[in-house]
Amino acid sequence: MVDSDIEIARRSKLKPISEVAAKLGLASDQLLHYGPYKAKIALDYVKSLPARPGSKLILVTAITPTPAGEGKTTATVGLGDALNLIGKRAIMCLREPSLGPCFGVKGGATGGG
Repeated sequence: MVDSDIEIARRSKLKPISEVAAKLGLASDQLLHYGPYKAKIALDYVKSLPARPGSKLILVTAITPTPAGEGKTTATVGLGDALNLIGKRAIMCLREPSLGPCFGVKGGATGGG
């Protein structure tokens, strides 16, 4: 039998967000911390960055999920992992994880579904 998403998630070891940010060259004081495991990047820091003409922003929106429930979150994580695998420097930002696999609720972010 395959473990559920929540069982897999509960076994994972979280890394402190400052450790994750350090891999991107961000110091802890450039973050707005929301506990030890999540943060936002300070807007002042973002505004201080030089223009990067070769950089890209990829938005994953409005995708029809597969019958197994794979949709925007799965596509975003897969894309980010694939870009990093081929040597591109990529990070993913997810607004909210899917509530379906964990709580049996679809459309939790917008009230739809």
